[in-house]
Amino acid sequence: MPANEENPSRATTAVRAFGGSAVALVVAGTVALSIRQPWLFPSLGPAVMLHVEQPGKPESSPRNTLLGHLVALLAGYALLVLTGLADHRSALEEGVSWPRIVAAAGSLAVTAAVLVLLNAAHPPAGATTLIVSLGLLHTPTQLVIVFAAVLLVTAVDWLFNRATGRPMPLWRGPSEEG
Repeated sequence: MPANEENPSRATTAVRAFGGSAVALVVAGTVALSIRQPWLFPSLGPAVMLHVEQPGKPESSPRNTLLGHLVALLAGYALLVLTGLADHRSALEEGVSWPRIVAAAGSLAVTAAVLVLLNAAHPPAGATTLIVSLGLLHTPTQLVIVFAAVLLVTAVDWLFNRATGRPMPLWRGPSEEG
């Protein structure tokens, strides 16, 4: 079957994924560099990859991306507070303890359950909640920055996809219900 706009070749999709990923991270990285804040973090990568590789999928929609990371940030922070770890150093510095296991497992479980209830699947949110519950980024200021970075790359990816002929929904994916 020949490639066309409806069904681009694997090479075309790879070029778009390369370009979209690079543009999104350069924009977020430039913001990080200019304001010296953590606008680059691990779960941004999988979110961007979903956006540029599969822009029409519900998991890639701006709605699911933003709800997913927001729920993840709130769940991760809530579990840090509930386990008494909000003012602790990260698990990388302190090591793993039972309270840290409870924070990590609880935040992932809450994030997964809430996203199912909201019909807002976005797997990279699982990484975001662990980043928070493991204490890698955990202050309220850092959490706001993380969400702002997610918002920024989602907008950049939306614009990139539109500009390169791969429509990404404005809010919800075409196969999402409710």
